[in-house]
Amino acid sequence: MLESFLTFFADTGFALLPQHPQNLIMIGVGLTLIGLAIRKNYEPLLLVPIGFGMVMGNIPESGASPDSEGVIHFLYFGIKHEIYPALIFLGLGAMTDFSAMLSQPRLILLGAAAQVGIFATYWGALFLGFTPQQAGSIGIIGGADGPTTIFITSALAPDLLPAVAVAAYSYMALVPIIQPPIVRLLTTRKERLIKMKRPREVSTREKILFPIIAFLVCTIVAPKATILLGMLFFGNLLKESGVTERLANTARTAFIDSVTIILGICVGAGASADRFLRPESLKIFALGMLAFCVATATGVLFAKLMNKLSREPVNPIIGAAGVSAVPMAARVAMTTGLQEDPTNFLLMHAMGPNVAGVIGSAVAAGVLLSILG
Repeated sequence: MLESFLTFFADTGFALLPQHPQNLIMIGVGLTLIGLAIRKNYEPLLLVPIGFGMVMGNIPESGASPDSEGVIHFLYFGIKHEIYPALIFLGLGAMTDFSAMLSQPRLILLGAAAQVGIFATYWGALFLGFTPQQAGSIGIIGGADGPTTIFITSALAPDLLPAVAVAAYSYMALVPIIQPPIVRLLTTRKERLIKMKRPREVSTREKILFPIIAFLVCTIVAPKATILLGMLFFGNLLKESGVTERLANTARTAFIDSVTIILGICVGAGASADRFLRPESLKIFALGMLAFCVATATGVLFAKLMNKLSREPVNPIIGAAGVSAVPMAARVAMTTGLQEDPTNFLLMHAMGPNVAGVIGSAVAAGVLLSILG
């Protein structure tokens, strides 16, 4: 009887966890992510699944790791082969309204400017000794687009996927903390008080033609981004065509929610201690922060440059929304503007560069895949 109990006890977490202190650290990280999501409301739809998956994947002998035969192992197939990011883009396209960008086409430039963070960080990663493929995977964090980050990292540097994915989603969640200080540092109060002209109305025909034309143009420039951009614009066409509302509604609700749950659990479970607690992980998090800060700064600075060259003033706050954390970055821009002037509503203006940033990060991923793949 005693021997059976001791055998059972040896296989429990009480006996195994003290032998794996690194797993305890990762469980603590997972619980921290869950706490941030619940207490601070930082991207809860992402951080709760990721945090809980991280706890699951770091229980010794649980079989909840991509390396162990079981459910997580088979679900992780969708990450390794870039399935989930493409499906997320389908739902994202069905949710996205490009009207703000179409009504003010010049705001596309702000979304493009924010992608400078990707390529600046690429060179920084090379300087720190990462291979070109690894540097491309790290640099894409600057796009603030989790699915795109997973898509390119799975293709170029799958060994870095746990650290890169967690870094990307963590910084997406921390947009309200990271961006406002950078905006205030780079702008004057007079600039932050700029009120922009009301956007024009966009016709139904424009909304229908845009996903078709944009898909053709973008994929000619970056053919390797065809899967991501195809799913994004196909989802948007379902939304705007007016004849596939049932499909669009499914894509933007139950479908994307289901994929997000599976993606989050798998990303978290993949961040096991042996995969995550490596010296390069700290470098990745530092470079990810650099990427995000540079992307925010270049968006703001380009908006200031536009004010020098254009008659129609642009509030430089919306330049920070050029990173593609949709719609978090646009909401942060609106909140920052309201703190300066409670009557200055920047949300619709900020959505222009925000959705342009989604397209820009996908095109940037296609360019990196063409060069490095």
